[in-house]
Amino acid sequence: MGAQDISWWDLSLGYILVLIPIIVFSYFKTGLVKPTLIATARMTVQLYLIGLYLEYIFTLNNIWINIGWVILMVLIASFTAIKRSYLNRKIFLFPIFLSMLIVIFAVDFYFLGVVVKLDFLFDAKYFIPITGMLIGNSMSNNIVAFNTYFDSLDKNQTQYKFALANGATKLEALKSFIKEALVKSLSPTIATTSVVGLISLPGMMTGQILGGQSPAVAIKYQIMIMITILVTSMMTVILSILISNRFIFDKMEMPLKNLYSGK
Repeated sequence: MGAQDISWWDLSLGYILVLIPIIVFSYFKTGLVKPTLIATARMTVQLYLIGLYLEYIFTLNNIWINIGWVILMVLIASFTAIKRSYLNRKIFLFPIFLSMLIVIFAVDFYFLGVVVKLDFLFDAKYFIPITGMLIGNSMSNNIVAFNTYFDSLDKNQTQYKFALANGATKLEALKSFIKEALVKSLSPTIATTSVVGLISLPGMMTGQILGGQSPAVAIKYQIMIMITILVTSMMTVILSILISNRFIFDKMEMPLKNLYSGK
């Protein structure tokens, strides 16, 4: 038995809940009323359109369409990460997109091919939703990592130059900056992993249980999802930084001046 359906009328009643933050935001004059309404409207339209499109993708289940859809998701995530980090798109789009693409497909191949052992590795009902979860979490971690790493490098160039002057390689001179980016971006993910099941019931596990799957099977999938999210997030952060480093330094190994958009 699947999850209890929600009628369109009942769904409209659910939107009444949005009035609560709207009233609070309005009372405290936060300026968040309009962004909240826009975000809710965009979310509704986007999910409705995606729902229609996924119905088509799942029915067709074509390998090239499935791969193309994932590549599009990675591209959008790359644009979003760059935009939210205020980085120069011309410099960072290729390294970030390439990093996310490599990591996502590598982890997907291992998870779906080695662990789940799918006969069809690119089966849409597995490949697309799981990849979407990995991309979403990786994007959030990348935004924090980029903000931390590039802002720290921009403000502490003296520390970087001092390390180089004392015989350090470029990677050694950048080690403390990369460390800070990893700690700040991945600490929330590690904290979430450590308490999952105690203070929260994850979305995928809840969805599988509501869909009629046994809790035992749902737990196994959720364990793997948490592991792959942690691994994917870490790998995309470190690989994005390492590949970006090949584009952001001049011939004298000094950071370029135009790392940020508008600068």
